Amino acid sequence: MKTLWTRHRRVCSELAHSGLSVAALVAGFLLRYEFAPPHSAWKMLAAALPVAALAKLVVYRLFGLRDLAWRYLCFADLGQISGANAVASAAAAAAIYEVAGSAFPRSIYILDFVLSVVFLSTAHAVARMVHDHQRRDSPGARERKTIFIYGAGKAGITVLSEIRTHPELGYHVAGFLDDDPNKAGTRLYGVRVFQGKTALASMTARYRVDEVLLALPRATGAEISAILDACHAAKVATRKIPPLAELIENRVLVNQAREVRLEDLLGRAPALLDQDLMGSKLKNRVVLVTGAGGSIGSELCRQIARIGPSLLVGVDSGETALYDIEQDLRDRFPKLAFHPEVANIQNARRMAEIFSRHQPSIVFHAAAYKHVPMMEAHMFEALENNILGTRLLTKIAAHKGVETFVLVSSDKAVRPTNVMGATKRVAELVCLAAGGGGSRTQFLAVRFGNVLGSNGSVIPRFRQQIARGGPVTVTHPEMRRYFMTIPEAAQLVLQACAMGKGGEIYVLEMGELVRIVDLARKMILLSGYRPDVDIPIEFSGVRPGEKLYEELQGTGESHSADEPSADSGVHGLRASRARIRRKPRAVGKSGGRSRRRPRRAMPEGINSGL
Repeated sequence: MKTLWTRHRRVCSELAHSGLSVAALVAGFLLRYEFAPPHSAWKMLAAALPVAALAKLVVYRLFGLRDLAWRYLCFADLGQISGANAVASAAAAAAIYEVAGSAFPRSIYILDFVLSVVFLSTAHAVARMVHDHQRRDSPGARERKTIFIYGAGKAGITVLSEIRTHPELGYHVAGFLDDDPNKAGTRLYGVRVFQGKTALASMTARYRVDEVLLALPRATGAEISAILDACHAAKVATRKIPPLAELIENRVLVNQAREVRLEDLLGRAPALLDQDLMGSKLKNRVVLVTGAGGSIGSELCRQIARIGPSLLVGVDSGETALYDIEQDLRDRFPKLAFHPEVANIQNARRMAEIFSRHQPSIVFHAAAYKHVPMMEAHMFEALENNILGTRLLTKIAAHKGVETFVLVSSDKAVRPTNVMGATKRVAELVCLAAGGGGSRTQFLAVRFGNVLGSNGSVIPRFRQQIARGGPVTVTHPEMRRYFMTIPEAAQLVLQACAMGKGGEIYVLEMGELVRIVDLARKMILLSGYRPDVDIPIEFSGVRPGEKLYEELQGTGESHSADEPSADSGVHGLRASRARIRRKPRAVGKSGGRSRRRPRRAMPEGINSGL
């Protein structure tokens, strides 16, 4: 039977609809005569049934009822069934009038319409119930899990619909949770709505809830963090329904529910940057990225590859990291022209060769030593790489006519207390100073805080410690940092490149400083453990060169007047003008300025003065 329906679904559907419509007409006939029609009435019905069935069949086909899926039923289907039957009953009435005349009772036409809608809708509903029951009881169906959906908005209703559409997922929705007091106590699609965090502990215990699905696409990091704490206190697992962008290529929404990520706890909305502006700057251009194998450099390469440069050149001194990003780009963007170059940015001859061969229009300088305690012990390596390497690249870029040069800097460059921060601050000054003297190249810098999950950041370290069972070590209970995601950092660099006019330092508005110890506690919770119970937290003391908190803007810097407006499509990005203080000129006895000896012109060669 199932095979016959599968092969001839449309024909079987038409036969079922026609049979139900004929049954509705007969039922209306019997109701009209109170189940005791006279012999003459039976004769009229026998003559009317064939023409009525044919008329209804034609109308049903015109309305496409045979294409309706029997395993699903929604309001749109009910509307289609009602509209089709209204026209079909009218067409049947006209056909019956031609055969039986006015002798056929007119009340039967109304009864026929009502009963046809009821019969067809009920048949579709029963078919769906049978199908859902079969899938739920099939050998491949999962064991049913009782859940709450946190968020009684559109996203939550979508999740409920998906769960009911796919019973093989094995979920039973016991209720909604929502922080809006106006929704508490109401019912959505037959499911009760409870008062958010207030009722979470009692209701999860009462209904023996196994899991809470967060359907809150617009929730802030602070809100998700508070819900996570409440779920942890109630001893119930938590997962989050990802945004629509993560679901475009996936089939079932609930299947993509994932653990709450650290990005969800940033405490601010992700920065929204202007994709069109970045595209107009980078599309069909030759772009060079130094440090292409690092966490920021590799993400820069991926973001640039999406825009579509004519050529992307990746420079890195580490062959393994460069090979990895090359293979990744080959897989993701097979049409991309990517040229890896193994080179050290301190090698003047090699860098000049690379610039001469590829003639880049835009350079992103992400290569740097950035580990604070390591650079405290290796000062000269930090000076050579972060300062002299940057100075060499700026000279080559200016000499080769590069259009835009972007330095990737750090918030540690603001009032630095360590070698790494000091070298990055000098690198900023070197970069900005290179734009003077009539240079055609636009030099600018991008400054941001800690990047979640980047090489050398605290996140991978915490993950390793949690995996070993602890303890998780934090240097100081009041240690605070700004945080951003790797894609945010990469897009910020690209956005600054598109907006820059030369001489700016761009920074991202990153909300409030985050305590590292709070971040450690959240990571332990996300791993399914209890902080200070299952996984201890220990304080190891401030390391050499570390500050308790970082800053984004230093002394002598101010916001630029040409900051992007709120309606420009760019949010969270601001520019600071670096003021490089110079010694005042000597004043002669006459009160006028003394003549300065003219500066000797630099030779044409790029190696001069390095």
